[in-house]
Amino acid sequence: MRNQTTGKVLIVSTEYPPMQGGIGRYTNNLVKSLRAFNIETFVASNSEGLSDYTGLSPTSKNNSEILLNITKELKPDIVHIQHEHALYNFKIDPLIPARTKTGLDKFYAISNIPIVTTFHTSFNFSTWMDSILIEGTEDKLRLRFLYEYWSHLINYSSFLRVNNFAKSKSSKSIVFSNYMRNLMPGCEIIYHGSEPYNSIEIEQREARRRLSLPENARILLAHGFLTATKGWDIIKNVELPEEWKIVVNYSKNHYNRQIINLNLKNKKNIINLEKDYLSEEELSLLFFASDIVFLPYKAASGSGIMFDGLGHGKPFLASDLGFFKEFSDLKLGLTVKRNSRSFTQGLKIIDKNYEEFQSNVKEFRKTLKWDNIAKKHIQIYENILNAKNIEIAI
Repeated sequence: MRNQTTGKVLIVSTEYPPMQGGIGRYTNNLVKSLRAFNIETFVASNSEGLSDYTGLSPTSKNNSEILLNITKELKPDIVHIQHEHALYNFKIDPLIPARTKTGLDKFYAISNIPIVTTFHTSFNFSTWMDSILIEGTEDKLRLRFLYEYWSHLINYSSFLRVNNFAKSKSSKSIVFSNYMRNLMPGCEIIYHGSEPYNSIEIEQREARRRLSLPENARILLAHGFLTATKGWDIIKNVELPEEWKIVVNYSKNHYNRQIINLNLKNKKNIINLEKDYLSEEELSLLFFASDIVFLPYKAASGSGIMFDGLGHGKPFLASDLGFFKEFSDLKLGLTVKRNSRSFTQGLKIIDKNYEEFQSNVKEFRKTLKWDNIAKKHIQIYENILNAKNIEIAI
């Protein structure tokens, strides 16, 4: 292993700590892991991010120009973009779909630096349409729903075009699952990394004590952004066996105006932590305190929460979406129809066969360690740079 590399990697994500969000966490963990292998890694993020370069924004129309200026100054050998539409001013045109674009399209078009793209979102048509669901009964919410529905209906081809354009301009493209690769052929699969905070295992009883959770209950964990697509509506209707509790923790979504009336007060067997965004240490504690991760999503391209749960040795119970089915086929969790009765039955199945599920998860979680994930990325960088006669080594 060498102490120094001759290649520079610039990783791009407007979401980066201390900004709240799963892609920011993912990017931060990837960067730390790459630097642990002495990869010369730099980060470009939003103006509040604790990164090497700032100025990008989810709402800026000038992200391409800003990134071009950053690359002109840094002269990286690879630019690795975390591609999630909302992070780069994704604008859907409700009348002329050809105008739909992201704020990085220009950069992809004219940059002469090799690009690696990790795609965090790829949808089939039905999931794309479900991803815009807005909850509410007031007239103005109905009008918003109709507007969003129409905009998405005529823009699915534009959504595909944006992804395919970025892929066509990338030297290598990465997705998190076979399901995503089937939607975007030609991408390489590298799982979302996950492992306990500082690689320290915490006993379940101790984790619950620190979080003031009941030590003798069985816990089903629902955690994530408070958006309609995450399926929070189902939580109030799931009938749990007496010994089970649903522990809920959510944070506000920064990228749209969805109105979610969760109202979990006085609900039997539901504990609402109301802690908003959690630090890495707190999140790790929460997974250790739980028994099963609950993912009643209406729409999903992937799920960092599922990978986080697996990385902490916890099986999942999820809606029967394509992404989750891939991992339930590996016996890492269970997918069911998205209704309260099916989730109740599914919970009983996992509970009855818990040791088998947990054994499968504990074996699988080894593949999610961040050093393994970093090595796969480094191999991609090496292959690209070797093709350009630029040496990079670990």
